[in-house]
Amino acid sequence: MSLNGRVVLITGGSGDIGRAIAVRLGRTGAKIIITYVGATEAAEETCQAVIKEGGQCRAVQLDQRDGAQIDAVIQAISAEEGKLDIMVNNAAWNIGIPFPDLDALTPKVWDRVLETNLRAPFLLARAAASLLKADGGGHIVNISSAGGITPGSSSIAYSSSKAALNHLTRCLAVAMAPEVAVNCVAPGLVEGTRMANRLPENVANGARNQAVLGRVGQVEDIAEQVHTFVTSTSISGQIMVVDGGMPGVMR
Repeated sequence: MSLNGRVVLITGGSGDIGRAIAVRLGRTGAKIIITYVGATEAAEETCQAVIKEGGQCRAVQLDQRDGAQIDAVIQAISAEEGKLDIMVNNAAWNIGIPFPDLDALTPKVWDRVLETNLRAPFLLARAAASLLKADGGGHIVNISSAGGITPGSSSIAYSSSKAALNHLTRCLAVAMAPEVAVNCVAPGLVEGTRMANRLPENVANGARNQAVLGRVGQVEDIAEQVHTFVTSTSISGQIMVVDGGMPGVMR
């Protein structure tokens, strides 16, 4: 299925994974809209990377913890583009807190992680549902984490938010059928990304040592899997792990 002329919203487009997805989908002729919180320069670099590959891209500021901002962004897309075909919920927040350090995982940290990583993808799907269902239907791809499948990540809050996002994927696949397919990519450690740099060193080294392919997840593979999902016609409610083959997540 061609993506030429399709309108794509990618949250967290100023980050490494978001940029790779934007470039991959923009290369196919899709019109890319990325969101960012405060990294204006990085967001512009993403747009320039998409344009360099022959695509179209623009960036909009969004703090997705704010439901009113989410509604405003979706309404603006409806007014300016008249449609939304694909939404990639990529934006997330984490902080390195070892699992045993329960005292460091304060309610404030917990709320920020869950509001960004779980509540926001639901609110975005809810706000965009009518647009995504129109014109023959569309796709949502959530970017989760292998830490949502096995208990190991930057923090208990992060793993919990991603485990819930995995199940939200399945629930939305049922709720938004048959017009919208909802799937999920769950990366493990992805070298060189800001998220990876926030992992406790023992967690990162554990992932490197366990990956049976001798390398961990790559942003290009994540982007390619997103492309596969949004060009499919019979896949929904699925979670694809991209982690170099960690035995603990093979299920």
